[in-house]
Amino acid sequence: MYAGLARIMRVVVWGACAVALLAAIALPAAAQGTTDSSQIVSRASLAETPRAQLRVITLSNFRPHDARSLGTFEAPKPEGMPYNGFQLEWGAAFTQQFQGLHHENNATPNIVGGVNVNQLMPIGSGFNNADANLYLDAQLAKGIRVALTSYLSSRHHNETWVKDGYLLINASPWENAMLDNIMRYVTIKAGHFEINYGDMHFRRSDNGQAMFNPLIGNLIMDAFTTEIGGEVYGRSKNWLSMIAVTGGEVRGTVLKPENRSPSVIGKLGYDGNMGDARVRLTGSIYNTHTSNNNTLYSGSRAGSRYYWVLENVNATENGNAWSGDLQPGFSRKVMAWVVNPYLEWKGLELFGNIEQAKGRNGVETSDRTWNQYAGEGVYRFLKNQLYVAGRYNVAKGRPVGFTDDEALAKACGEIRVHGQSGRYHHTRIGIGGRAREVHWLMWIVFVAFLVFFAQEAIKPLLS
Repeated sequence: MYAGLARIMRVVVWGACAVALLAAIALPAAAQGTTDSSQIVSRASLAETPRAQLRVITLSNFRPHDARSLGTFEAPKPEGMPYNGFQLEWGAAFTQQFQGLHHENNATPNIVGGVNVNQLMPIGSGFNNADANLYLDAQLAKGIRVALTSYLSSRHHNETWVKDGYLLINASPWENAMLDNIMRYVTIKAGHFEINYGDMHFRRSDNGQAMFNPLIGNLIMDAFTTEIGGEVYGRSKNWLSMIAVTGGEVRGTVLKPENRSPSVIGKLGYDGNMGDARVRLTGSIYNTHTSNNNTLYSGSRAGSRYYWVLENVNATENGNAWSGDLQPGFSRKVMAWVVNPYLEWKGLELFGNIEQAKGRNGVETSDRTWNQYAGEGVYRFLKNQLYVAGRYNVAKGRPVGFTDDEALAKACGEIRVHGQSGRYHHTRIGIGGRAREVHWLMWIVFVAFLVFFAQEAIKPLLS
C-alpha cells in the first residue's frame, strides 16, 4: 500500500516539476513583451479594513517580514518606497506550534548502561515551546540599508542571540553618473548573512518566521546556513545573476588556516510573467574545497520543527534539536548544485527542488553523493486567506559510517562478534565484550588485547 502511494506521489511530484520546468523554459521565449520583475504578479494581495491595516513600508528595496512577501524571493531591485532620509523599522515573528505526531520502531533492544538505546522517546500531542524572531531594519542612505535578525527564543538556543546582520547596497553612496548607471543593475550585500543558495530557503520556516512555508517543516536535507562574506547581484528586467564569496563556515575563526578555503556560490535565473502566469527558474551552485566545519546542510541553529521525532530515550531538546533532518556530514568539503522551477497561475503554486551534493568529512578519503528531489503544490483561495498544500520529498545517499561495499560490511560485522562468520566459526580476529562492573586488572587485559588486534590488522598492510 505504502509503496504504491509513494509511486503515485513520485509521479505527481515529477509531473508538477516538469510542468513548472517546461513553463519556465518556454514562457520567456513567448513573453518578449512581458513586464520586468518589479511588476510580477503577486499572490499577496491582502485586503485592508478599518480594523486591520497594513503597516506602511518606509524602507527602499525592502522585502517585508509579513504576508506581503508571499511569493517573493530576493529583496526587490526597484526602489519601491522613495528615499526620505534615515528610517528605522522594528519587526517580529512568533510561532506557537501544536504537535500531534507519533512514532514507533521494531528495533532489537540494545542495552547500554542499563538503557535500551534503540527505544524511541515516548511522545504524544501537545504544544512545543514558542519560537520568536526580532528584526531591525534601517535605511542609512539612498539605496543603502542595514538588516539585523535575532532569535529571541528557539529550540536549540533558549537564550537570545543574533542570527545574521548585513549591509545591502542598491545605489551609489556618491553622486557619480557612471556609478549611478552601474547600480541600476547591481546589488551588493556584505556581512554575515543567509546565503542565497537555491530558492527553498526563501520558503522555509526560519525559527519564529513560518509565514512563507505552507507546510511548517523544511526539506529532509535543509540547505540553509549563514556565512560571512559578500554577494554581488546583476539584474536586468527578468534576469538574475549572483556571485558570492564567503568564509565557508557558520562562525568566523582565524584558527587552523590550513583547513580553510573560501566558499564560492553562484546563481542564475529568470523570473517574469506572461498574462496571469508567473514563471521562475533558477540554478545555483555551491563549492567549498576545504573547511574546518562546513554547515551547508546543518546550519540551522534554530533546530527542526519536529520535536523528539525518531529520537531515542537519551535525547535532550536542544542536544537533539534537528529531529527528522538528514545531515550528510560534508564538514570538510562540499560541491552542491540545485535547480528550482516555480510557477504561479491563478491560485496555484508549483515549486520543485532538484539537487545533488557531493563531499566528505575530515577523516574520509573519498567523496559521497546525495541526491534530493522535492515538489510542492499550493492552492490559495478566498482572497488568499486559505490554502491547501502538499509536498513530496526524498533524499538518497550514503551516510557517514556506512558502506555500499558488501565485503567490507561483512568483515566489519564479523569483527564485531569475535571474528565469527557463523556460530562458533571464527574466520578472522575479532573483538567483543560486555561489562558492567569490571576490575581495573581486566581493563589492562582489554587494552593489551586492543594493541594486539591493531598490530595484527596492520600486518597485511605492511607486507
